Amino acid sequence: MRRPSRRLLLGGLAAGGGALVAARCALPAWLAARPVRARSALSEGAEALVQRALAGFDPARVVDLHVHVAGLGGADSGCWVNPRFRSHRAPLDRLRFELYLAAGGARENLQADRDYVERLLSLVRACGFPLRLLLLAFDVRVRADGTEDLEHSMFRVPDAYVLALARAHPEFLACASVHPYRHDALERLEAARAGGAVAVKWLPPAMGIDPSDARCAPYYARLAELGLALLVHTGEERAVWSEEAGALANPLLLRAPLAAGVTVVALHCASLGTLPDLDDPARRPVAGFELFLRLLEEAGPDGRLFGELSALTQVNRDPALLSTLLARPELHGRLLNGSDYPLVALDPLTSLGRLEGAGLLAPEERAALRELFEANPLLFDLVLKRCLRVEIEGAPRRFASGVFETARLFDKL
Repeated sequence: MRRPSRRLLLGGLAAGGGALVAARCALPAWLAARPVRARSALSEGAEALVQRALAGFDPARVVDLHVHVAGLGGADSGCWVNPRFRSHRAPLDRLRFELYLAAGGARENLQADRDYVERLLSLVRACGFPLRLLLLAFDVRVRADGTEDLEHSMFRVPDAYVLALARAHPEFLACASVHPYRHDALERLEAARAGGAVAVKWLPPAMGIDPSDARCAPYYARLAELGLALLVHTGEERAVWSEEAGALANPLLLRAPLAAGVTVVALHCASLGTLPDLDDPARRPVAGFELFLRLLEEAGPDGRLFGELSALTQVNRDPALLSTLLARPELHGRLLNGSDYPLVALDPLTSLGRLEGAGLLAPEERAALRELFEANPLLFDLVLKRCLRVEIEGAPRRFASGVFETARLFDKL
């Protein structure tokens, strides 16, 4: 069956009616996860591109810092999805749910949790080098009084689940997710660290967290004491149901944890949308990416702030942002790579032609990269970002190898 266009599928995600129906009807025939292919099954050209990408740095230091875990609660995982995502009465949310599940190689059944993890293991083992994945737990929304707000929560991935997966599989590391407004937040942090967690993940707009809230001060002190990095979504988040919560993803709000001595990773480098400039009395809207760069420069080259590259290659991001980062090698020491799996496995979200048109990819690399996408999205993500370049005075400039030796994040803790 002929693949539907990106316009059709992205339009279906952004609108209802006929576009949504058409997008949903197109899914089953071609969006299901493709069989994983080992490097030995790649073409000569694709394998050569992989070898070139892996040259110049230590593959044993590579950790994909942004890997989502999904599940429906089977096999006692404790995962939970808001019924709205599974209801045909909310077709847009239902479509998103189907997309994410399909991209992760799972179906909506009792085996979904197990199938999702087994595909992840197959992908990482097929890479041919000791890649490790940081699996992200995800806490629910919590009210100001410390009680859970499940009605306005999207899903839950418990700390206990990702900790157990990391103990069972050396390919995985665990990232906990603890809401700071919980009455037992500090105890949960301690339990996560004792169980092997190396970081904590927040998505402030979805979870209802204001990183500048004074109530977070004891939480930040404990994070610093325990040596846990804080990974925070920055920039516009279109999957969130509450538009007014978007301001909580402002990177300037991360000054509070940084001041408390916490190592902070600004996920996505605030690369989507505009946000209020908190340094401007008029609060004029500014591109989130500009606010991120301001904060990065403010933190300095030896500071505790890092930016993370996941989603910057997606079609809803301006390629000029990648060009800016590539052209500034003084920032590369503050950048880290992550894939945002399973989104990296969604065909409509990546356009190699668009990146080539922006001068970021060599034309001869496209066919091999496309083959890698079909074979292994995790390997594709790393090789793609190793291929990205800008021409500076006639010479190509690429991301420094340290951007991919992401285990260095944990050296600072």
